[in-house]
Amino acid sequence: MRCALAVFGLLTLSPFAVAAEAAADIHGTPAAPVADAGSAPSPKRPSQPQKLVEPHLHVSRSGNAKAPRIALTFDACMGKADERILTTLVHESVPATIFVTARWLRSNPQAVAIFLQNPDLFEVENHGENHVPAVDLPVAIYGIAAAGSPEAVGREVARGAEAMLAAGLPAPRWFRGATARYDLSAIHEIRAMGYRIAGYSLNGDDGSLLGAQATERRIASAKDGDVVISHINQPSHAAGEGIARAILALKARGVEFVKLADANAAGDDDTTNERSPAL
Repeated sequence: MRCALAVFGLLTLSPFAVAAEAAADIHGTPAAPVADAGSAPSPKRPSQPQKLVEPHLHVSRSGNAKAPRIALTFDACMGKADERILTTLVHESVPATIFVTARWLRSNPQAVAIFLQNPDLFEVENHGENHVPAVDLPVAIYGIAAAGSPEAVGREVARGAEAMLAAGLPAPRWFRGATARYDLSAIHEIRAMGYRIAGYSLNGDDGSLLGAQATERRIASAKDGDVVISHINQPSHAAGEGIARAILALKARGVEFVKLADANAAGDDDTTNERSPAL
């Protein structure tokens, strides 16, 4: 799952396509690791090719049909903030978890200020430095080259956290990689850096490529315990209008909106379970 930048004319790659230039900004020399995130040991390279996984994530259910519990999560990959979504969240006092890249942070200081002014509403988490898939094998995902090595995965994660701290945001506790796909050794590495990895259970906007009505219907159909993934970085796409309308529809249903930190979020593929400090 990933952001799509139609403005860059790459829709032919896949319904989830992101501009391949997302990987072109990677700097050559690694920065010092973030102290809060810790440093990850380099896992052994697998002797056989590993499958990629796209982990699921749910929050604890409310058990109340009239007040289902749902977590809205948004990826801010690159580009600008979608004011339609951000304004709706603030005006309606709806909490959400936002995954930001270093690239997006540099372009959106006004949105960052809104996050800082509303810590009760926004949990801001790590989406990496340059929106490069956090896979330590030399593969392409939806046409985008993955990080390709344990060192590059660690750099993508650590530099995303560094950018958040530099912007005055709290140290992140969750990581979601570009495309939301990983190999198992990369999951181990990211977990060893101190992060939980955020999957999802409902794809709200197909990488911001759905139309407004389809996006609204899909998100408005969320069930108790769902973690919805959508995008908040495509203000020119119709999907943002549908997201804003879906937020209002969910609120009218009596939904209890939660952030990941507040609802015992649990994922598969060893992405969220408690781990020994030694791991």
